[in-house]
Amino acid sequence: MGARHSVTIEVPGDADEVFDLVIDVDRLPDWNAAMKRVVERPAVLVPGSEWVVEFQALGRTWLSRSRVEELDRHGRVFAYRAATDDGNPSYARWRWQVEPDARGSTVTIGWDLHPQTFWRRVLLARVRHRQLRRTEVPASLDALARVLTPAG
Repeated sequence: MGARHSVTIEVPGDADEVFDLVIDVDRLPDWNAAMKRVVERPAVLVPGSEWVVEFQALGRTWLSRSRVEELDRHGRVFAYRAATDDGNPSYARWRWQVEPDARGSTVTIGWDLHPQTFWRRVLLARVRHRQLRRTEVPASLDALARVLTPAG
């Protein structure tokens, strides 16, 4: 079992609008710099739906396949499992929660890395977690906030 990590940020915008942006697969590359493009998308986003994106991180490019595990529009919770699309059994679980607050919305993103192979357990998961925590997740949340901020 991987360790649970999370980051929370306040963003402008109505919680329902923020949640709609978070679950819009086509817009993922708009606010996640590591995602270069959407390769496959589901016709409808429901539990069990899958999508594939091209990622670039750690000096590599790869395809990542994600499967929706939970999609609660009323509670504004979105959770999915993501793994490289090359058959490696390692995976990550991601969970988004959007809640209204006095200045807009609070977005919390949590993740668990589940490295299954030797090199991913011993080295790559540690490096990847550090990169996610220090740069990638905060940069994505900042970019999400910028997308939600009306141009002045």
